[in-house]
Amino acid sequence: MNLQNNLRTATGWEIIENSFDPEQLVTTGSNFMIGNGYMGYRGTFEEWGAKEFVACVVTDTWDQAEGSRWSELCNVPNGLFTQLFVDGRMVSAFDGQISNYFRALDMYQGLNQRKMTWQHTKGESVVLEVEKFSSHANHHLLVMNYCFKAQEKGNYRLVTGIDGAVWSINGEHFQSYKSLQEHDLIGLELHTSELNTEIAVVEGIALSGVKPESSKIRKEDKCLLRELEFKLEAGDEITLQKVVSITHSNEIENPIKTAFAEVEEGLKLGYENLKEDHQDHWKRFWERSDIKILGNLEAQVLARFNIYQAYIATPTHDNLPIGARGLSCQVYQGAAFWDQETFNLPMYNYTHPEIAKNLVTYRHDTLPGAKRKAKRLGYYGAFYAWTSGKTGDELFPDYFFTDVLTGRRIRNHFNCWQIHISPDVVYGIWSYYEATLNWDFMLQYGAEVIFEVAQFLVSRVHFKKDKNRFELIRLLGPDEYHENVDNNAYTNYLTKYAMEKACWVFDTMKKDDQERLSAILESMGINETALANWKEIAELIYLPQPDSETKVIEQFDGYFKLEDISPAELRKRLIDPGEYWGWPNGIAVNTQVLKQADVIQLLALLDGFTNDVLTANYDHYEPRTEHGSSLSPSVHALVACKANHHEEAYRYFMESSTIDLYNASKKVMSGGSFLGGIHTAAAGGVWLIIVKGFAGFEVTDNGVKFNPALPQSWDGLEFKLLVKQCLLHISIAKNSIMVTSDDDNGQNITVTLPNQTQALRPGESLKG
Repeated sequence: MNLQNNLRTATGWEIIENSFDPEQLVTTGSNFMIGNGYMGYRGTFEEWGAKEFVACVVTDTWDQAEGSRWSELCNVPNGLFTQLFVDGRMVSAFDGQISNYFRALDMYQGLNQRKMTWQHTKGESVVLEVEKFSSHANHHLLVMNYCFKAQEKGNYRLVTGIDGAVWSINGEHFQSYKSLQEHDLIGLELHTSELNTEIAVVEGIALSGVKPESSKIRKEDKCLLRELEFKLEAGDEITLQKVVSITHSNEIENPIKTAFAEVEEGLKLGYENLKEDHQDHWKRFWERSDIKILGNLEAQVLARFNIYQAYIATPTHDNLPIGARGLSCQVYQGAAFWDQETFNLPMYNYTHPEIAKNLVTYRHDTLPGAKRKAKRLGYYGAFYAWTSGKTGDELFPDYFFTDVLTGRRIRNHFNCWQIHISPDVVYGIWSYYEATLNWDFMLQYGAEVIFEVAQFLVSRVHFKKDKNRFELIRLLGPDEYHENVDNNAYTNYLTKYAMEKACWVFDTMKKDDQERLSAILESMGINETALANWKEIAELIYLPQPDSETKVIEQFDGYFKLEDISPAELRKRLIDPGEYWGWPNGIAVNTQVLKQADVIQLLALLDGFTNDVLTANYDHYEPRTEHGSSLSPSVHALVACKANHHEEAYRYFMESSTIDLYNASKKVMSGGSFLGGIHTAAAGGVWLIIVKGFAGFEVTDNGVKFNPALPQSWDGLEFKLLVKQCLLHISIAKNSIMVTSDDDNGQNITVTLPNQTQALRPGESLKG
């Protein structure tokens, strides 16, 4: 099936590029990438370098680039670098004649594949076939099989090794490069500029076919390369297999020693064995995570593409964050935003709770950083960073936009006024507990985080004595165009939510785990009287209510008094297309135009709003939303499902699921900064649209509920969910749904379908 953007798929498990398009280097490098949560290797060609945006970004390597204010993940030297020359001319997609072109991402197996026949203008030609993967059996390993077959007699030169001249968005990260060689293995040892983190990239090769006429290793600037010369006859074939290990001192004690040992072991195992172990991992992942869409192959491949990209961006090996661009590049520094809890976490809560536990435990690990931020800004408790890396301290500087008209820096308050990140963290922890019933996690990690967030909110609210209510002033909600506003509805509602969860956990622990409760309160330096404050705020926090006539919730105090204009009309006021629309003096500030879902985000996260309120708010805010963020479409799709706007929901599903694959996203932000890469929140949002939107999945107090509404072009939908320690198999057709409790479940679970409810025993099904 042909897809948009020069792509096709055969089975729904692969993305295939129809022809090479040099104008899409940024897009295809991201879309065809491989990764395992420890590293992300862009889907570039082996002969390319920094100017073609080659990158291998490794998690937990945060470091400030030399002369920069940005702390970001490092792009490490490329150990798969390989160039082939035929009679002195490099085989390149940019040069010569290309035929039989094939480039694919096999999502079921996590493989990047390339095939092509290249012909010199003088007639010499060669058939090239490459396959590579980022191992899920050993997260340090990159593995490649590079095969070429001569079509005519000639002189062939293979240059392969480690390219240390990396593409880095904000400057040089490495203060030193040291070349190493042990027997037939080569490596680079690097140390970062700020924190002196040691990073090792070690490469080993295995050759088969015609033996080289000569072989040597040479050092060239920051590169360590092998040079192999061949005299080949027509039909001769050479296979180069490469094993690369990438390690660093933030994870292991001796990166160099470990990397050399892993490469040596990998070469002994051989490419096929390494590949088989890797494939086994992916098979197990898809067994639990696949979503089968019947009757619409385009929707099928889009769902799998986004699940694949979300997964390879997730550090499954440690308690580390999911970056807003994953590991596809250095944009947004590999840091977690509030997206992690609201967009990325839900899929893991219900498919791989062990991964979800890593993500929510990360917020406990970074609790000290959140407390430092609160203290620095004059508060107490836990004020979580807008952009959070290893320590939880704020990574983004206070100035990162530039006014394209004046060249002056724009001061933003994303770091200090966007306080909803802290209750969002509580939302994530509670959603994990609700899905898994893991009370031990709550006792060990979750309760302390929830209590510290509650304390922060105590220090942040303002009591209006004349109105007998608590308010939150000087805010920045999810709509980032309007800063310095009061009583942002999303923030106020989530504050009440966080306080209620803190009170529930406190009361439950007091009844069942008094000793642990006392220990947490003692470590926090508070006593049980804190509960009274939390309950009072939960009761008296001001919640903007739906207007009695229009049913619309005002986004913040005074929002309805702003100029009412459409985003399209407002755009005409731009003097320069690169202008920033937001605070303090962007064109949207004094209008009702918003960047992304805000009240709609609230309606997507929390239940309890009536259908007329859902519909009224969707109808009001949707046409006023500029959708300047990849977060916005999936949220609108969810609320459109709730409000029974089914055509709108599917339109936004397509928009969210194609942001990256169809090259529909911004590549440059206001001020000219690079903004490419995979939008991981949008990828996670696709799962949400399908499962919580189209399937109508909800968690209830004693079980689960489904109220499906399939898109018209879909014949059916099948997926699995792990809820409250029960594995469920869900099969939805046009006018029916069947939920089956897995045979191995150890308990009953109550399932509610339209017009019926039943407690399912293991092995039983309910059809509606």
